[in-house]
Amino acid sequence: MYSVGFDLDLTLADTRAGIAAVYDEVARRLGVVIDSTVVISRLGPPLEHELTYWLPPEEIPGAAALYRSLYPGTAVPMTTLMAGALESVAEVRRHGGRVIVVTGKHGDTARQTVEFLGLDVDEVVGSVFGAAKGAAIANFGAAVYVGDHVGDIDAARAGRAVSVTVATGPYSEEALRDHGADFVLPDLTGFAGWYDAWRV
Repeated sequence: MYSVGFDLDLTLADTRAGIAAVYDEVARRLGVVIDSTVVISRLGPPLEHELTYWLPPEEIPGAAALYRSLYPGTAVPMTTLMAGALESVAEVRRHGGRVIVVTGKHGDTARQTVEFLGLDVDEVVGSVFGAAKGAAIANFGAAVYVGDHVGDIDAARAGRAVSVTVATGPYSEEALRDHGADFVLPDLTGFAGWYDAWRV
């Protein structure tokens, strides 16, 4: 049996509409300009990283706190499953594997999102990005890490896991392949078949 790690945003969960709505409300309340269309075109890094594009450093902690206070009531109900997400998790479970979600999203909002979507996972680790995800992946014993971002390829490498990527985020299949992904899928609908064949 092989355990698997998954990224959350644009891998398992389509959070774009909800995230855009929260950023729009943060911008309205703070009286600042934040282009939520640009924001959702580069999802992956933690919130504080994105806020550096829009706010001076001293205003970021307050904006982040406001964002996180709005997220459960605004973004979580607008979140939907990415195609193939439930089936992918179920396939790992069917073969006796465990599942971890490792994400740049804050741990509390990540857990709320996973619970809202009904994803059957063993553990959720938040607020880590890129190679910093490696420790959680390795500690969990995940043999595979699945994500949509080039940072998720770095995460798999750091966690000594096979890198499987899906081209449902900001990067094309070619870009993911060029960055060194071991396997590239158009989306998660192909993961169950890939996993079933790979594990043999």
